[in-house]
Amino acid sequence: MKYPKLLQKGDTIGVCAPSSGASGEKLSTRLDNAIRNIKALGYDVVETASVRLNDKCVSANSETRAAEFISLYENPNVAAILPPWGGEFLMDMLPHLDFEKLASMPAKWVCGYSDIATLTFALTLNSDIAAIHGSNLMNMGYARIHDADMRAFDVMSNRTTKQKSWDTWGGFSSWNDFTGEVYNLDKPSTWKSLQGDERVSFNGMMIGGCLDTLCKLLGTRFAPIEAFLDKYKQYGFIWAVESCEMEAPDIYRTFWQMRKCGWFKYCNGILFGRPDGYKDKRNFTLIDALKQGLGDLNVPIIYDADIGHIPPQMQIVNGAIGRVEFADGKAVVMQEVV
Repeated sequence: MKYPKLLQKGDTIGVCAPSSGASGEKLSTRLDNAIRNIKALGYDVVETASVRLNDKCVSANSETRAAEFISLYENPNVAAILPPWGGEFLMDMLPHLDFEKLASMPAKWVCGYSDIATLTFALTLNSDIAAIHGSNLMNMGYARIHDADMRAFDVMSNRTTKQKSWDTWGGFSSWNDFTGEVYNLDKPSTWKSLQGDERVSFNGMMIGGCLDTLCKLLGTRFAPIEAFLDKYKQYGFIWAVESCEMEAPDIYRTFWQMRKCGWFKYCNGILFGRPDGYKDKRNFTLIDALKQGLGDLNVPIIYDADIGHIPPQMQIVNGAIGRVEFADGKAVVMQEVV
């Protein structure tokens, strides 16, 4: 596994839009705020030409989006890449990426969630490059960068990190008011064990992302999961996944398909984030989806975790060696990029 060099103050962070761009006055202002906040931390920022464009759900055509990402990856001054946010169709730029060439270059941090998981997951599986399922740049475009999103910089700057579960969770304070706090975390947070365990721990290589987009890679050459799992089987694996816009049957169907394709081979445990845009289907619930989709794997399954679209979220490094310690509704996730 190739781990990027540790991020240092003075390094340059590149911004490109592999999926949707940040178009229009309001979103451009929010992007400006995010860049201002990052510069205040001591980093330089460079953005590509299509970041502030958007048409038909993408910032540019697939070839252009791939070329802009590659231009940042090839730039020796760029240490990390933070896309503004996700979107819908990142997958159609994957055929324009040379994963062998990327693997031969110095590794760089790529961080984001939602559709950005399509890219980070593919980078890890195809190029052996550690990448982060974590904060999007646009979440940082308010009065300040929230402590949850600051963890992205901690993860990129340290070989070992320890993230504790949050005491509360919630949502955006106001989507369009950039002058205040980004999140309103007003609900008590309790992680839960599907098996009812009060205390459990497990180790493994971290891997995962957003189910809505990862499932589109099933059966394609961009998800060579069997070779990847066999290569790192000595560690076992911790899957950290979440969903957005999936109902309970969608979650179950996705887990069923992943299992039939061998994705949970050598699995030591699973973290499932609070699902966003979620609904039960009649009396078929999230618990039903988890039990029928994963219950007989005979590994710890922890759900309602701080992962994904519902803030606050942890920064999960695909390719890191991780350990999860869960006790009494709280958890600690430790990661090492060796």
